Amino acid sequence: MEGKNEQRAGLLYGIGAYGMWGLVPLFWPLLEPSGAVEILAHRMVWSLGVVGIALLALRRWAWIGELVRQPRQLGLIAVAASVIAVNWGLYIWSVNNGHVVEASLGYFINPLVTIAMGVLLLGERLRPAQWAAVAIGLAAVLVLAIGYGQPPWISLVLAFSFATYGLMKKKVGLGGLESLAAETAVLFLPALGFLLWLGADGGATFLHGGAGHGVLLATTGLVTAIPLICFGAAAIRVPLSVLGLLQYLAPVFQFSLGILYFHEEMPAERWAGFALVWVALLVLTWDALRTARRSRAEALRLAVQAARTAAPADKEPVAKPDITPLQK
Repeated sequence: MEGKNEQRAGLLYGIGAYGMWGLVPLFWPLLEPSGAVEILAHRMVWSLGVVGIALLALRRWAWIGELVRQPRQLGLIAVAASVIAVNWGLYIWSVNNGHVVEASLGYFINPLVTIAMGVLLLGERLRPAQWAAVAIGLAAVLVLAIGYGQPPWISLVLAFSFATYGLMKKKVGLGGLESLAAETAVLFLPALGFLLWLGADGGATFLHGGAGHGVLLATTGLVTAIPLICFGAAAIRVPLSVLGLLQYLAPVFQFSLGILYFHEEMPAERWAGFALVWVALLVLTWDALRTARRSRAEALRLAVQAARTAAPADKEPVAKPDITPLQK
């Protein structure tokens, strides 16, 4: 019963995390007239404050000394911080400039880009279904490029930057809070310097936009940290296959908001491109679930076989009684 409760809680945490990421396009327009770069700088500065408080509350700071003594890890953290800054900044700009649907496409195709990077950079071998999904994804990009009149560069930059970010995080091996703290620490000084320069130049909106606007800008730290905390809680409670399915909630919500709330146009060729992307994701998901099921069945078979093999060896030999014939 306790295991089921944990899984149910993990599922709710996962839905909460991806739901918040999916609904975040509603938040960024509230920060206007701040520009995307100013919003990004505030997000970096306030996120460090939020995760710093969380780490102090949890007393999880021993990793800092270990990280500082590893130059290679610090370099990977710096790369991760740089690409996530590009991702965050472009996403904010896209939402506030009427490109919510195109931004959602970036997170739809991100799994396909991640697979492609695994092949090209890590030498991973793909199963036939994965090759088919990547091929369908490439066809979708071509259709969308024809529909847009140019490659969907917003989607591609978001997808490749987030895939690169995931690759760096995999190599670093830090937890969610620790990783975000390290990344925002790298970005903190440049972000703070930019905000101070903007204030001195008279272009900052933090103080000049009123108290409510300043509070909203400070809230960017919570908007960044809370979904990540929920994601971390989900990751330790539910299988990876479940998280893999939940990740599509965010772009589905974003896409729906772009169509229904922001009223962005969706001509026929754009629908065709998105349809191909969704077919590719269905193929990818089907293959992942089938592979996971086969892996569990194989693990169970090996466990049963090992138990049967070990069983005779575990039994103590039964000593036969020494029966001496009676002498007549």
